[in-house]
Amino acid sequence: MKPLRFIDSLAVAGRRVLLRLDLNVPIKNGAVLDDTRVREAAPTVRLLAERGAIVVACSHLGRAKGKPDPALSLAPVAPVLAQYVGRPVGFVPDVAGAVAQAAVTAAQSGDVLLLENLRFEPGEEANDPEFCARLARLADAYVNDAFGTAHRAHASTAGVAALFTERAAGPLMARELHALTTVRDHPEHPFVAVVGGAKISGKLEALQALVGKADTLALVGGMANTFLLAQGREVGASLVERDLLDTARDILGRAAARGATVILPADVVVAAGLDAAEGRVVPATAIPAREMVLDVGPATVAQLESAIASARTVFWNGPAGVFERPPFAAGTLAIARAMAASPAFTVVGGGESVAAVQQAGVADRISHVSTGGGASLELLGGAILPGVVVLEAEA
Repeated sequence: MKPLRFIDSLAVAGRRVLLRLDLNVPIKNGAVLDDTRVREAAPTVRLLAERGAIVVACSHLGRAKGKPDPALSLAPVAPVLAQYVGRPVGFVPDVAGAVAQAAVTAAQSGDVLLLENLRFEPGEEANDPEFCARLARLADAYVNDAFGTAHRAHASTAGVAALFTERAAGPLMARELHALTTVRDHPEHPFVAVVGGAKISGKLEALQALVGKADTLALVGGMANTFLLAQGREVGASLVERDLLDTARDILGRAAARGATVILPADVVVAAGLDAAEGRVVPATAIPAREMVLDVGPATVAQLESAIASARTVFWNGPAGVFERPPFAAGTLAIARAMAASPAFTVVGGGESVAAVQQAGVADRISHVSTGGGASLELLGGAILPGVVVLEAEA
């Protein structure tokens, strides 16, 4: 990765700055249910406004599929953003048309505007040049502070940025890249990677990269079932990816060839189904034929806690079980607490793991909590992120 252009390099006083944020928050009945992303975005908005910029903030929300959907409007986000920024935020019920242009033209230095949901426009996800041009006409400079969408080659993350001579990464984007490239390129050892979640398939590139670098690779969650089956163990009615058994064996073989330690569940919590009122702990070698694995057991938790406690770098992505159900949350919450107690440089790689550290009340004790699950995994897997490469400084 080449050096990036950063926000401090831009002269913004009296100028319009198109600021790509990640305000993709849950909304129900017109109310924001979780304002974490809004709160994280606010410092960058405040910084630009205090420096005299006309801030033209934009974001997607949900899957609008190129047409307006009142349930996915960003209108409820504007007052929440204003609360955290400490100044009014004018909501613009338009993305890049005449109404948006008029609002931007009328704005003064220090004003903050929030455009309507980018995905109301079909040109956003298509990275359509005509839409990029309309969006670019709203501003004089561009800042991307939405790491969670940096792996998407959309108009607001890639196409429009290329139209600005003055473009830069925001502070949140910079922190994300610093933390994740530290894990990817020069982690301190011992390096422990804990990877969970339902499936191997969505995390294959990251797994392939981590198995080549981690001293300990801990595999939990639904994906661990596939690894157990690949070792010849029966996993009952549990979720498995039978088409990836050879891939699982290859990953285990690569770890063994490097001398890396692989932690697979030694014991698990099983039940007849997700709606069970409680589970029971059994050895991973004795999973009943008609039951499914829904969490790791206490012996496995002890192994994970020991590995994390002795690490210098820990990366975690993916729950150890169906943690949204209280009977099967213990393993995931234990990982979160172990991360918080560890003296290591700890990085939580987005997605459900973020919800877990928040549920455990330990988010402020993690070195870095990523805002982008998919983006963090792609970066660790060696992918080039379109929303990042466009911000690289010229040689």
